[in-house]
Amino acid sequence: MIKAILFDLGNTIVPFDFSRVYARLEKLCPFPAAEIPKRLATTDLVVRLETGAISSEDFVARLCAELEVTMTYAEFCELWSGIFLAEPLVPEPLLAALEQRYRLVLVSNTNAIHFEMILASYPLLRHFHDHVVSYRVGAAKPSPEIYHEAIARAGCGAGECLFVDDLAYCVEGARKAGMRAVRFESLSQLERDLRANGVEW
Repeated sequence: MIKAILFDLGNTIVPFDFSRVYARLEKLCPFPAAEIPKRLATTDLVVRLETGAISSEDFVARLCAELEVTMTYAEFCELWSGIFLAEPLVPEPLLAALEQRYRLVLVSNTNAIHFEMILASYPLLRHFHDHVVSYRVGAAKPSPEIYHEAIARAGCGAGECLFVDDLAYCVEGARKAGMRAVRFESLSQLERDLRANGVEW
């Protein structure tokens, strides 16, 4: 029997699109939008930020230097948070109904800049009983550590947890940790998978 449902955040609950940020950065730095993610990929800055290895302030300073762009910390945070789209992928009434029957835990690879903005901008996240986020845990999916922490926060056995994520490798990581897990593709598919696992709302 499922007692807890663990949801990924980005592109599962809240949609995001990094190209929106790259398009804005292109106007501020000497690199075209298509080259920006390639330059970021040559560094470990995002990984270090999302696992809490560097501070947000240090990340912004180093990233601005890498992209040869000048802006304040506040300006960068506003721009960096522009990846998120307004309309959630999972409607609030569904989360509200699930909250009444199951423990809901958010499990996300994210950073302080994004997560603080998300909490302030998406009221539907109030339906989650707990948040397990990579920069606080010090580990990111699919590392076993973040799944073990999520199971502990769920307050039940791994086999009593249902994990939902849009990325196949994160779903597989959850299964290796002993959880049931499904890949998020659409709301209708999610509802079918929830019912197939005995979840009611």
